[in-house]
Amino acid sequence: MKNYLAFALIFVLFSFTINAQEIKEDDFDKHELKINASNLIAFQFLDFSYETLLNEESSLGLGVLVNVGDDNFLDEYRTFSLTPYYRQYFSRKYAKGFFVEGFGMLNSGKEEYYVYDEINGVDYINDDKYTDFALGISVGGKFVTNRGFVAEIYGGIGRNLIGANQYFSEIVGRGGISIGYRF
Repeated sequence: MKNYLAFALIFVLFSFTINAQEIKEDDFDKHELKINASNLIAFQFLDFSYETLLNEESSLGLGVLVNVGDDNFLDEYRTFSLTPYYRQYFSRKYAKGFFVEGFGMLNSGKEEYYVYDEINGVDYINDDKYTDFALGISVGGKFVTNRGFVAEIYGGIGRNLIGANQYFSEIVGRGGISIGYRF
């Protein structure tokens, strides 16, 4: 868990240094940093993303999700995910409004399930960890103020392709309400 968080922080800092060296005067207002507030509040997921605008109607981004909570009310939950995505915007404004997103998600997590030991007559909880890769699609809307404040709402679904079995879910969700800044 700590390794995932350290990796995510190093990746973001490395991205900033690379982008800071390449910024020119005509590149302003083409980068966004966002945090998914709903995932932080509801699930104790630290979920942040960086997005770069390719042109007025498309962008590329990368989301990093780390579970920072000690316990979870779900039987299966994600502990880490790395999600590159591509967005296509459908409005007359520069990379704002309704969008459709295609994403890939490298995700890992933990599955807790009850097992009954017939020999000893006791129930116990079994913890299995998994790592998988999913492909999916999302839809949403993005709103940007004149000063660069960004708010977006989105939701989507994907399917794990590699290790889904009887214990781990084949379906992954992606969504939330994010706030951030365009610079």
